[in-house]
Parts: sequence; structure tokens; C-alpha cells
Amino acid sequence: MSAEITLFVNPTAGRGRGAHAAQPAASALRAAGFSVRTVLGADAGDALARLRTAVREGTGAVIAVGGDGVVSLALQALAGTLVPLGVVAVGTGNDFARAMGLPVREPAQAGRLAAEALKEGRVREIDLGRLAGTPGRAQTWYGTVLCSGFDSRVNDRGNRMRLPAGRFKYDLAILAELASFRPFPYRITLDGGPAIETEATLVAVGNSSSYGGGMRICADAVADDGLFDVVVVGDCSRATLLKVFPQVYKGTHLGHPNVTVHRAAKVTLEAAGITAYADGEPLGPLPVTAECVPGALRLLS
Repeated sequence: MSAEITLFVNPTAGRGRGAHAAQPAASALRAAGFSVRTVLGADAGDALARLRTAVREGTGAVIAVGGDGVVSLALQALAGTLVPLGVVAVGTGNDFARAMGLPVREPAQAGRLAAEALKEGRVREIDLGRLAGTPGRAQTWYGTVLCSGFDSRVNDRGNRMRLPAGRFKYDLAILAELASFRPFPYRITLDGGPAIETEATLVAVGNSSSYGGGMRICADAVADDGLFDVVVVGDCSRATLLKVFPQVYKGTHLGHPNVTVHRAAKVTLEAAGITAYADGEPLGPLPVTAECVPGALRLLS
């Protein structure tokens, strides 16, 4: 393993926490005897290109410093390679780190854990979701949850809103979407079996358990079993949705009669007018096919 480690930093993550977190993480790695190279970028595309160059040139590991967005970018460069990923989670959501049992908003602790894992060769192989490339859409990897339906419509609306800033914007987007709420006709295909045609409020395909900063939509999903948990929230009224949705934070919604859970290695979702999101990033409109790839990522833990 190369003694040079790449810090992949989003300096704006967590309202500036990313920039401050890079230093204690780098100090922990240097104290363990590693040299550290920092990779930034003018934008996401530039940052990913620079990271791919570092991986191609033989970095010993990549330590992603930021939130789920920078982890998602790192996955695009590391999936299917032998280069391990460490995470210094200081973003807003941090769902990937939380699901993997890694420190959250503790950059010095996270840096020490990554350094110790590198010294001891402590690497966990985890699954990733892979979305097949289609015209206009490149192959994409994800580590947490692919979502579609009511939650993705909330994201669409929130992303269009300039004001207010922060989490309150998405609270308003939820209220606006509830006002025009209706279930969506879905066609769901699991492992190439017969298509399931159903009215659904949302469908989530979880490689791990949570999204949206701790919403445990796929509460029982684990990232090293070779299967997705596919959670279908069926046709329900506004009143039922208002009752069920808050239960997502504890994962107790899975016991509701309107919620069905499937397990599959390959999932195709089709629905008109619905955007798919994965790891919080927009993918584009359905249809989309996701495949669970066992052991696609080596994680320092």
C-alpha cells in the first residue's frame, strides 16, 4: 500500500465544517506515518476528475471529508477498485457514515480511526448499488438509498426554492407537496420476475438504512448481504401519510399495513413524472434499474 493518502475534501460541507475538519484528519494520518495529499475541485466534475487521477496514480486510500455528497463522488472513483475509503463525516445528513457505524461530526476521532484501520489492514467489504448507464445518464454508484415518489417530489420542489435557506425550505416543500398529494402508478420489477403494478406513495431501494439525515426508510437494510431492501409505501390518504411519515425516523413505519418490504438484488422502477434520487443526488426521471453489487467497496472501519 502506498504511504500517500488522499484527502478528498468538500470545504463547504456542513456550512463550512468540511474546511475545518480536514486539518485534524490530516494530522491524525501524518501522526501515523502517512503522507497526505489534498484533493479539491472547482466543482463536482473537476473534483471527481482529480480524484480519479489520484486513484489511477496509486494512492493508498481516499479519505472523504464532508457529507454524503462528497462520499457519493468518492464512490464513483473507488467502486470496483482495491483502494479503500475512509470517511470523516461533517456534513448535514451523514447517512452513509451513520449506517456504517463511523463517527459523525468528530473529525479527529474519524481521522484516527481511518489511520488505525490503514495501519492494521482493517477493511470491510460492502455492497453498493449500481445504476446502469442509459442515453444521457452515466453509470452511477450509490451507498445509501435510492428514493422516488413523494420524497423525491419534495426534493424537486425544495431544490427549486431559493428561500428560505436550510432545512426549513424542505419543511415548506413537504407542506406544498401534501396540498397536491396523490399516489403514483408504479411498475416494479424484482430480479427479473413478473412486474408488480401498484399505486404507491413512494418506493425506496436501500443498500443501507437511512437518508435525509437519519430517516430510516429502509430500517432493516444492511450493506453487506448482497440484497437491497425495497420499501413500498402504498396508496394512502394525506392523514395516513402524516401519521406514517414521522415514524420513518425510528423505522417503525415498516410495521404499518400500507408498507411492504421486498428483498432483491436487481430492481427496475417505472413511473411517469417521477425523479429518482440516490445518496441525496438527483439521477433524472424514471425508469431506472438498480443492481446490488456485492463487495464493490473496501471501507476503512
